[in-house]
Amino acid sequence: MRSYLHGERIDVQAIAAELGLGRSTIYRWFGTREELIAAVLNAAYDSQLEPAAARWRGQGGRGLLETFDALNRGLAAAAALRAFVAAEGVRLIADGPVHHHNVRRIVALIEAEVAAGTYAPPVDPETLGYAIVRLAEAFLLHDVRGDVERLRALEAALLGVDSAA
Repeated sequence: MRSYLHGERIDVQAIAAELGLGRSTIYRWFGTREELIAAVLNAAYDSQLEPAAARWRGQGGRGLLETFDALNRGLAAAAALRAFVAAEGVRLIADGPVHHHNVRRIVALIEAEVAAGTYAPPVDPETLGYAIVRLAEAFLLHDVRGDVERLRALEAALLGVDSAA
């Protein structure tokens, strides 16, 4: 996490040396460098998502929109994420375990609002969560980098709520 937050390459050999471990121990714990990176990126994502979700829990579609907006603004402002994407590209985020983790987290938030009776999604939670995450990836990682206002408007439309703050 320290390497990531400082915009440094996540180097298994360097991490192992810093911890006084063999590289094989790190691989035994995480499997591959990509899985180690996924664990770091997932923890960074959760550190942005959890405070926002806690603040807006139980407030239905409006709360979901505010949660996603706070998450997106935090990710857009994250220098570590920008440095990682510049060095590694988006493949490790937009495909595989990081993407799946993010979808699971968003779907869980939607399902919690449905279970609480505070939100009736226009489509099933899995489809909605997948769409929310893919939109955020497109706006924050690809061509439209950081246009959080347009992203908020699209997410509001998907959630079926007014985008006004």
